[in-house]
Amino acid sequence: MSTIINESIRLEIAGENALMLYFSDKTQASITLESVISAEINSNVHQAVQLIRTHLSVEVIDLIPSYASILVVFNLLEIDHQHLSNRLKYLLKTCGSGGNKPGKLIELPVYYSLASGIDLTRIAKQAKISVEQVIALHQKPEYRVYAIGFAPGFAYLGEVDQRIAMPRLTSPRLKVPKGAVAIADRQTAVYPAESPGGWNIIGLCPVDMFNAQTDPVMRLSVGDRVTFVAIEKSEFLTLGGVLPCL
Repeated sequence: MSTIINESIRLEIAGENALMLYFSDKTQASITLESVISAEINSNVHQAVQLIRTHLSVEVIDLIPSYASILVVFNLLEIDHQHLSNRLKYLLKTCGSGGNKPGKLIELPVYYSLASGIDLTRIAKQAKISVEQVIALHQKPEYRVYAIGFAPGFAYLGEVDQRIAMPRLTSPRLKVPKGAVAIADRQTAVYPAESPGGWNIIGLCPVDMFNAQTDPVMRLSVGDRVTFVAIEKSEFLTLGGVLPCL
């Protein structure tokens, strides 16, 4: 059963000790990824996360934000579904009316080259532009962190210039190197660890996106802003980057 918090936030039970907040003015059946890649909607998600962390830090043990939703995991020893629903309804009733603080602005270095970005040539050919223009277009925007997943530290950033948007690979690679900077549709991301993947690789970032020994463990959070800046191979290696055998 749904609980309406305001005109754009809906709450549903998501498990024994979990609630899901949905942020959209659309019905669930009409929600697509394209319809929720919205800075305004994601700003409301970020604002709600800040409010919940500030006012419900004892009751809530985990928050998992996405493009247009938040999974709220709570401590059953502190609160139940009904009381938490009431608290969230009161806390978030004016969410989206302003007052959201912008996330951190983080600059990420990238070694763009044909050696480190094995899909650069193919992207340039499809866009009918040069490799240098692809690199310039990727660096131009200030991206927003819309969501974290599929792995810890994997931040979905949007949106890339339409000219260099690329569909995922038909057959994902079995091994994508740690630090690979890649594009899928109008999203871009940095792979936090070596893993399988179907995104189009355009460069390598030498900095850790996830480190269990640091605080915070992830370099990026939902709501943060990201810019990419090109570096030379020598700086990439100095910063700890490793060139994989692609």
